[in-house]
Amino acid sequence: MTAHGGSGSEMVFGWFASERERRRKVSLIANLEPRARRFLRIYLNADETRKPEFYQVVQEASEQCRPSGSSLPPLELEDAQVAGTTSSAAMQIVMERSALNKSDRNSDFLTDAYATVAVAYHRAGGVYIRDKEMQELGTAAVHLLTIATSYVVAHNE
Repeated sequence: MTAHGGSGSEMVFGWFASERERRRKVSLIANLEPRARRFLRIYLNADETRKPEFYQVVQEASEQCRPSGSSLPPLELEDAQVAGTTSSAAMQIVMERSALNKSDRNSDFLTDAYATVAVAYHRAGGVYIRDKEMQELGTAAVHLLTIATSYVVAHNE
């Protein structure tokens, strides 16, 4: 028995289960990496008149994926819970949209925005602790989401 009342093997198996879940999340989100990279690359190459379109779509995607139907008010949720729930919702939307196999520029643009939101919230939730490349991509996605939020708030006032 450990000081916490469980056996040592329970603690080890619990660690393996949580590590396996973390690796599964990293693997799933890595499949979205090309979409997020494409969205960010196109954003960086866009002229200033087109950038508000990126801000609007990524902000709307983020809002749609945030937990609102939760039994707890958002202020009572832990940051990691919000990040995990939001990234999972965005990832689910990307998978659903990808399964439709509707490959056109507008559809890809929207799907890529959701992939970027998923990557941003995975970064915020600390999923990429051991993956420097995904940390960097996630940081870029978080920055875009921050800019988008500021832009949308400023232009809605």
